[in-house]
Amino acid sequence: MRIVAHGGRGNWVAASNAALRGARGRYACFLHQDDLWLPGRLAALEREVEAGPSLVVHPAVFIGPDARRLGPWHCPLPEGNVDAALFAERLSVQNFIAIPAAAFDLERALRLGAMDESLWYTADWDLWLRLGREGLIRHLPSPLAAFRVHPDSQTVVRTDLADRRKQLEIVLDRHASSLPPAARRAARFSLEVNVALAAWASGAPVPWSRLIGSFLRLAPFGLRRYLRDSRIFERVLSRARLRLASLSGAEAA
Repeated sequence: MRIVAHGGRGNWVAASNAALRGARGRYACFLHQDDLWLPGRLAALEREVEAGPSLVVHPAVFIGPDARRLGPWHCPLPEGNVDAALFAERLSVQNFIAIPAAAFDLERALRLGAMDESLWYTADWDLWLRLGREGLIRHLPSPLAAFRVHPDSQTVVRTDLADRRKQLEIVLDRHASSLPPAARRAARFSLEVNVALAAWASGAPVPWSRLIGSFLRLAPFGLRRYLRDSRIFERVLSRARLRLASLSGAEAA
């Protein structure tokens, strides 16, 4: 184990990039201080990286502050090798890869510039999409990591909605231009849903006109695509369960 002293400069993306530059293995993974790798993960990854993939991903589970499971977080991908075009099309709608639920070729990630340090909200999503163009992608169907959600996390309490929208749009501009029109519409609707949910959670006005306009541009198949790729029910239900547990605890106290 090596400890890299970062000195608290920059955001979590800058700190993670400093760790990547100090890493020595062929493959790298992120494990932030409040997330978990589940039993069997490293053994499963060891088998997968023998094929030399650029990126290995797998599902995760949502957990609360007390580590109680709140629900699954699936990847809408086929098992095994994943076609790069399919990967880009589905991941552009929504980042369904939890940050502790990926392993990637370190040299390739560094050659791509690692994560974009200007994107505190979407840096990992952008990195997965860039790595997906670099070589073989593998999907393991087993949940091998846990992503912790907090009532007071940055993604919930921050009110800089204009910056969030800008970061989401940056990722879509970089990666969605070559997608089929239906996928681009689903990705745009997903962006509006994410901004609306962030506004509602932080008590800011919800941009209903943009949300409704984006919804109306979805064809029926576009809505089905959004529901499949966004994992919206898994994301919302896990946070609803956390909210209910917090309210129950407060009433008991």
